[in-house]
This record gives sequence, structure tokens and C-alpha cells, in this order.
Amino acid sequence: MSANFAVGDHVGWNSEAGQVTGTITKVHTQDFDYKGHRRRASKDEPQYEIKSDKTDHVAAHKGPALHRVD
Repeated sequence: MSANFAVGDHVGWNSEAGQVTGTITKVHTQDFDYKGHRRRASKDEPQYEIKSDKTDHVAAHKGPALHRVD
């Protein structure tokens, strides 16, 4: 089971560009459309929308891909 995160949490993840950090802006607990694709989410396996600290980019990731950042 992965850690649960909440809106406002500061998290990091690995991307093609290296380590990225950002702030969670939404928590999805039901399937949702994101950038033209259907993303799967549930209460047991939520997905998170995260706004990058350095750009305006918004990413969606599952909990196991994320880690808390101080």
C-alpha cells in the first residue's frame, strides 16, 4: 500500500528530465480524463495532479511514483 497524499503536500518524482518537485493541487479517487486520456483512480489507488515548482506544467501520478519533499 502506498502513502496517501493531500492537496498542498510538496512531493517529488522522477521524470525524463530528472527529479521534479511540485505541489499537489487535486486528488482523484474516481476515473478521470487527463490531457485526452482516461486515467484510472479509486479510493484505494488515487491519482494526484501536481503543479511543478519550476514551470506551469501539471502532471498526474499514482502514489507509488511520489515521495514527500521537505
